[in-house]
Amino acid sequence: MNIFTEHPTQVSETYLQHMKKALTFSFKLLLMSCQALLHALMPFLFVTTVSNKIEVMNDLLQKRKNKS
Repeated sequence: MNIFTEHPTQVSETYLQHMKKALTFSFKLLLMSCQALLHALMPFLFVTTVSNKIEVMNDLLQKRKNKS
């Protein structure tokens, strides 16, 4: 097994499946980062948006972790 497939195999994914999932999380985190920045400047915006999305992402990651 090589360094590119070792971790994806541990979470029962191919390299490309893992790449797609990781990029999806990356884009979601980028969006949440922008929302958190706007919230910092204008506290009335995105009051619970980011924390709610983090909880959902955490649930997804924990379910994935428990599969492996």
